[in-house]
Amino acid sequence: MPTLNLSGAMRLLVLVAVFMAGIWSQSSGVIDDFIFYLPDVQFLAVQHLWLTAISGSLAILVAIPLGILLSRPSMARVAESAMQVLNVGTTIPTLAVLALSMSFLGIGTVPAVFGLFVATLLPITRNTYTGLKGVSPALKEAAAGIGMSPGQRLLRVELPNALYVIFAGIRTALAINVGTVPLAFLIGAGGLGELIFTGIDLYDPVMMLSGAIPTALLAVVVDMLIAITAFLVVPRGVNPARA
Repeated sequence: MPTLNLSGAMRLLVLVAVFMAGIWSQSSGVIDDFIFYLPDVQFLAVQHLWLTAISGSLAILVAIPLGILLSRPSMARVAESAMQVLNVGTTIPTLAVLALSMSFLGIGTVPAVFGLFVATLLPITRNTYTGLKGVSPALKEAAAGIGMSPGQRLLRVELPNALYVIFAGIRTALAINVGTVPLAFLIGAGGLGELIFTGIDLYDPVMMLSGAIPTALLAVVVDMLIAITAFLVVPRGVNPARA
């Protein structure tokens, strides 16, 4: 009973805090200031999602086949070395990666997409590799025992059992991608970073938050969409969320 009372009190406190924050924001004019930037937020959010979609899709298309390739027994000697090469995209600061991309590819969308692609590549490749290596050897032996070819074992046994781990890598990678896209503004690619960095330069908190809050919300929404996709796609027997 005391636990229930404490939980109810906490909920009531949160509701009161939200209500008071709404009253303060309305009386101080903050809501009107946010509404002023709404057209900019809508336009820049489309650019933001476009950059995420292109770079994230390219990373998925390259990283999953690469992870599959590195997980094959014939690649065992070079797999970890290849992972260390891919790790460059995460050990080097993303801003530095974007600056290097700009040095070779110029200013605009192309270097931004390339830099985001490099920064997104490792988590998906690593999780694909780890998920496939984690499939039980007994399952592989059983599949071989009933006459499946290596390609059939990969498609019908290994990938279905590794899907949950692969999707976890995609969720991590795309969350990083969405949070990194604001830096693309610094090399002329647009996105919500325009409001964030301009707000910082002008010391305008409302402008800065008009870019930062939608960026955070987009990251949450993208993560939820990938989680829902994983829930529906990953087979029930290997999906802890459906256990």
